[in-house]
Amino acid sequence: MAKIEVPDDLVALQREALAAAADAKAAGYSAEGWRPWIEAAAVVQNAIAEHAAATGQNRYELEMAVKAAAREG
Repeated sequence: MAKIEVPDDLVALQREALAAAADAKAAGYSAEGWRPWIEAAAVVQNAIAEHAAATGQNRYELEMAVKAAAREG
């Protein structure tokens, strides 16, 4: 298996999504309150898919590597 290259910009996007998730969960459920989390998650998913396609990496493996890197730092 090839080494997965994890760009810093994808890690930053994932961290933003994690922060938005924490904010949404802390506030309790409301569609409006969770919208930033949903939008941040969509942004990171699209960025991962685009990067994987552009570099020929496996999208799933890239996503898992991005999530792991975001949790580390």
